[in-house]
Amino acid sequence: MAIDDLLDEHEQSERVLSWLRANGAGLIGGIALGLAAIGGWKWWGNRQLEQSVQAAGQYQAAVDAIDAKDKAAAAKVQALPDSMYRTLAALDLAKMQVQGDQRDAAIATLRGIKTDDAAIAEIVSQRLARLLIDAKQPAEALKVLAQSTQPLALEVRGDAQFALGKQDLARKDYTDALAKLDEASPRRRLLELKLTEAGGTPAKPEAKS
Repeated sequence: MAIDDLLDEHEQSERVLSWLRANGAGLIGGIALGLAAIGGWKWWGNRQLEQSVQAAGQYQAAVDAIDAKDKAAAAKVQALPDSMYRTLAALDLAKMQVQGDQRDAAIATLRGIKTDDAAIAEIVSQRLARLLIDAKQPAEALKVLAQSTQPLALEVRGDAQFALGKQDLARKDYTDALAKLDEASPRRRLLELKLTEAGGTPAKPEAKS
């Protein structure tokens, strides 16, 4: 090996050592931060898992209390953290309350449900509106369903309008609901009866060619 080559290697080594001396602290700090981030991510994942397991256990306890018609069921549902677990448990609680002739309690339970899931929000609105009509509050039911366009929601709106004596509006809602409902739906016959009772005439199905 030539002297020049040795000198080149020596110079390169010195340059590397100098760079490490100048930047070693930052490099080590970066590695430490990276390791801490990995450790923190694992901790966060474990924490999330623990919370999920805990929430699932609380949910099961609430459902068991509901099934047993335990007086403490409502409190157990309220103790659940805001999540899908709480929403589902609240729906079960409201159902139990209706079955136990606790309509007003069921209304309060449904009003307390907060969810970003559009499908579940629609179910909550429809159930709440039905209970409000039963409670002689059809105007409130209409407010609950003001933005709903689903066939079942339109049917319930028609029920509310009928309860208010507004048969023309009830006919419109029933007709709109029928237009959105599948031809094979078992609810069509009931809707047609409601439309007839409101003074309307169900459209005859088109003859197939």
